Amino acid sequence: MTRDSSGTPAAFATALRAREQLVGYWSVLDSPVSTERIARLGYDYVALDAQHGLIEYSGLLASLTAIDTKGSTAVGLVRTEANDPAPIGRALDAGAAGVIVPLIDTAQDAADAVAAVRYPPLGRRSYGPMRSGLRIGPNPADAHEQTVVLAMIETADGLANVAGICATEGLDGVYIGPSDLRIAIGGATSTDPAVDDRFEAALVTVREAAAAAGIAAGIHNADGASAARRLAEGFTFATVASDLTHLEQIAGRHLSDARPAR
Repeated sequence: MTRDSSGTPAAFATALRAREQLVGYWSVLDSPVSTERIARLGYDYVALDAQHGLIEYSGLLASLTAIDTKGSTAVGLVRTEANDPAPIGRALDAGAAGVIVPLIDTAQDAADAVAAVRYPPLGRRSYGPMRSGLRIGPNPADAHEQTVVLAMIETADGLANVAGICATEGLDGVYIGPSDLRIAIGGATSTDPAVDDRFEAALVTVREAAAAAGIAAGIHNADGASAARRLAEGFTFATVASDLTHLEQIAGRHLSDARPAR
């Protein structure tokens, strides 16, 4: 299933909450010009990684502005550095259409993330939409409708408590961090094939918990083919990662084409 994207936060939030299939891209580079080009390709969202990525606040602000360029089909999401009101609020004030909050272990963690995104009386976000007010809201009720909050499931506790997390009022979706989750269930590395069966079972657990709660279920992927497979399995949104990795892969491929191994 595909959809036409208007590239607006309101349309994105509506589609995500309706569990429509969405495809996004992951950015770790502080390179607004390349992010701008990616945003015009047809992706539904571009997620900026403020946790493990190479993006400081000024780069985050510039990249969110770039995502809103003429011709963009995407909205900007931010994976925040922590489940904390300060970085969450800064990302939203800079114009993010939503946040992906890492290391959610319990339903209380999820409730705290939701509270950081919503203004009183629904939450505790401080009012100061420096840039976001030009595109999202700016009235609190409108901002609530147009801004999404996604909880990362990537730990053993998060997996064990996923049903309660998904049932958290105001949470729009869950997002699997496959590298951390694979390690959390016993993998020696982030790609350890020895835990494939347990990992796939964990994905089903998360996907079914989200479906039962009526919220979106997303997952991070290394490439488009993997994203297509996960969407076919029942995930409602999938991210392709990432600009730094793909730059290296494409550069290496061109080198091999130009100078084949002797």
